[in-house]
Amino acid sequence: MQHKDEKTLYFKKELGKLISELRQKHTHSSCRRLAHEYGMYSGHLNMVENGRVECKVITLWKISEALGIKFSDFAKALEEKLGEDFKLMDE
Repeated sequence: MQHKDEKTLYFKKELGKLISELRQKHTHSSCRRLAHEYGMYSGHLNMVENGRVECKVITLWKISEALGIKFSDFAKALEEKLGEDFKLMDE
């Protein structure tokens, strides 16, 4: 079970880093401002960016929309950030 917990932690951290990087690159907005403009809770977005919570796909879709990025491009960027060694499912 520890292996899966490590994978989950890694996934959350890398997802949060990606969102933060894309937010700064594409919007130049603070976490609070972006959340407010797109009807999200700033505290939740902040916790996602800091890798402290898991989030639903619908939340990721809303975030990608707020960043002005197609969800498919967002998912591809996440896949690249996670690296080739990361697998969503163990074989």
